[in-house]
Amino acid sequence: MTGDTMKSKLSAALALLLVTTFGAGAAQAQQTPRPAGGGLVPLLIESKAFPDGGIVPGKYSFRGGNVQPDFSIANAPANTASFAIIFHDIDVALGGNPDDVLHWAVWNIPGDTKQIEEGKLPAGSVNGKGIRNNEYMGPGAPAGPRFHHYVFEFYALSAKLDLPTTASRPELLEAMKGKILAKAAYVGRFKGEAAPPAAAPK
Repeated sequence: MTGDTMKSKLSAALALLLVTTFGAGAAQAQQTPRPAGGGLVPLLIESKAFPDGGIVPGKYSFRGGNVQPDFSIANAPANTASFAIIFHDIDVALGGNPDDVLHWAVWNIPGDTKQIEEGKLPAGSVNGKGIRNNEYMGPGAPAGPRFHHYVFEFYALSAKLDLPTTASRPELLEAMKGKILAKAAYVGRFKGEAAPPAAAPK
């Protein structure tokens, strides 16, 4: 066997070994499960007021009692220091821009919170500036052919936020960057009731 033949066979064997090794590694990498959601653990949110995706009763609407719904929080990461909530109507675009209607923004809900009672927040929570004021504003969509979709976004954060009560959604989103441990959304649908027909003149 000549030296050139020997070199050729050795090169071929080495190439086969490299292909086999890296091919097996790639196949193993493809089979290795990755954390869902890019590593973010999903929070579990429930409410006795209405089911997720259900119709919001008038009691919790701006056109009714404007009562803040209750929420229970589970499956939060162990190192959660606080929670934040952003509540908005995603079926509206204001002024020709992509911004929708912010109904409620709240942060610094204590990280050990398991239950948010109806009509109130845990001590230490901070209400930010919504479209009207610094408090919960329920759904207020008018009567029409379809429901508006209202989303409560819940964030579990690794720290409390140093924000003034004059802050609104843009400042809150900026302050949360790099601190979000988990997130969940809870959706309610709402539309106003049509006015009853006017009584016929007697």
